[in-house]
Amino acid sequence: MARGKARASSTAKPMTSFNAFVVHKQEDKTFRHAVDERHTADLPAGELLIRVHYSSVNYKDCLSATGNPGVTRHFPHTPGVDAAGVVEQSASPLFRPGDAVVVACSKGLGVNMPGGFGQYVRCPAAWAMPLPDGLSLHESMIYGTAGYTAALALEALQHDGLMPGCGPIIISGATGGVGSVAIAMLAHLGYEAVAATGKAQSHAFLEAIGAARIVGREVVDDNSGRNMLAQDWAGAIDAVGGNTLATLIRQCKERGTVVATGNAGSQQLSMTVLPFILRGVRLTGIFSEATDMAHRQRIWARMAGDWKPAVLSGLATTIGLDELSDGIGRMLAGTQTGRLVVSLI
Repeated sequence: MARGKARASSTAKPMTSFNAFVVHKQEDKTFRHAVDERHTADLPAGELLIRVHYSSVNYKDCLSATGNPGVTRHFPHTPGVDAAGVVEQSASPLFRPGDAVVVACSKGLGVNMPGGFGQYVRCPAAWAMPLPDGLSLHESMIYGTAGYTAALALEALQHDGLMPGCGPIIISGATGGVGSVAIAMLAHLGYEAVAATGKAQSHAFLEAIGAARIVGREVVDDNSGRNMLAQDWAGAIDAVGGNTLATLIRQCKERGTVVATGNAGSQQLSMTVLPFILRGVRLTGIFSEATDMAHRQRIWARMAGDWKPAVLSGLATTIGLDELSDGIGRMLAGTQTGRLVVSLI
């Protein structure tokens, strides 16, 4: 890994104490949130001590913040799978103090060790990458894990030959993190991006970020029982799972690709194999954590370069730690539109 070109000055010594959003497990097995004081001496071992400037809220963070045991088991805990900031201490030859870095899609940050919802994190150098040229720290967190997942979905569509002009690409969960970034990227590149949403109040937002057309959630939630449906989409990016994913597969055109990125609606998939064997529909799953650093840096370079939409800043709302609990609540209730960036400076 080459040392990043983007650098920021950092001459002050790290604080011994800092603020963090902390999830506490109570005696009645419920969970409460608080902005607490923490100390850098209590952070786990790692080659890098990073002063976090920004983080972002992903669905996994919401699960961690509500005590989902499939995500986080040990409390008190600071969620935040994403962090962007400046290296203050380094025991690695890969980075020096002052380097601007991004940590996203690691296997531990914000899950089983304190994450980006604190003003400091300590982590292995292998989890960090230099801030890509063309992105600010704030912009990198507008993307975050959700944006990177959307970019991997775009890569999967192009790998299967779906380029601009191929026909409509539908995005379910369109107002969420993955969905909104996917729409903006696709529209920027000249695709016909179709947004599926149940939020009528979000139509103006979806049009502003590039949706060529908006359809209701019911369009991608077919309960007719038919094995195959009208061939409406050249491809699809789905963050919902369940019957929505099954509907998109049955609606896909011949040799089309459906990319599954999440299961916010359901983990189950109930359907026949007929769309796969009679239409040649391809189903691709995205597991962003499994990509190696070389792959990540290639994709992030595209996200900072030719895939970067002009409307990127319009995809996010920036909040502080004291607003984070409410933001998590909105995401879990399905009322949040676009990305949430957390400022820690």
